[in-house]
Amino acid sequence: MAYGPPPSPGQQPGQPGWQQQPSAWQQQPPPSQPQGRHTAQIPGHFGPVSHDEKSWALMAYVGQFLVGAIAPAVAFLGKGRSPFVRRHAAQGLNMGLAAIAVWLIGGLLSLAVEVMIWVPLGFTAVVMFYLVYGARAANRGEFRRVPAPVAWPIFK
Repeated sequence: MAYGPPPSPGQQPGQPGWQQQPSAWQQQPPPSQPQGRHTAQIPGHFGPVSHDEKSWALMAYVGQFLVGAIAPAVAFLGKGRSPFVRRHAAQGLNMGLAAIAVWLIGGLLSLAVEVMIWVPLGFTAVVMFYLVYGARAANRGEFRRVPAPVAWPIFK
């Protein structure tokens, strides 16, 4: 089936003189890169990132809502060769380990002083905010650093 405008009267498809006209979307070359964005000059940029790498980096953050620090550990060990995934997984793992440590210490301290239970709860709210913050950046193929008090720099 031919696409484009119909042949003029008296011409049949396949005869000499009849040409198929390309549609408007076929005439324009695809853009290679958005105007004004030079990725080579961005510090910490990893170049082109595949959809698979974005998915693994995203799961390092989103998986923590379900299984805690296990999700970024799996991403860190499974796709650690990719610098993009490794950096996101390390940051997610650092946040997960910090949350576990704060809950253990805060839970023990709350046995002595009941008001201390608010410390791990507040820290969990901050960690959830930064999980979404990091996940959005990973989904866009970027890296956003989380502050050190939230993601203790244990893994790099």
